[in-house]
Amino acid sequence: MLKLQQDQIWKIDAGFLKITRLERLAVGYKFFASLTERRGIPREATKKHFCRLIKTGTLLTTDEVRDARMP
Repeated sequence: MLKLQQDQIWKIDAGFLKITRLERLAVGYKFFASLTERRGIPREATKKHFCRLIKTGTLLTTDEVRDARMP
């Protein structure tokens, strides 16, 4: 069982999600098509909906994020 935390980056089929704001019942996140982009599309969802989005995704480690951002 994983705990959601701010600044986590999740890889899903369509791209990447970064948690920017975490509240009791809501999650603010940004969607990135690739990690080399600096600007993401800000979005909000309920925690339940966000968990459904990342259900098939994987949580990236800091090393994986660093390696993916290197040109």
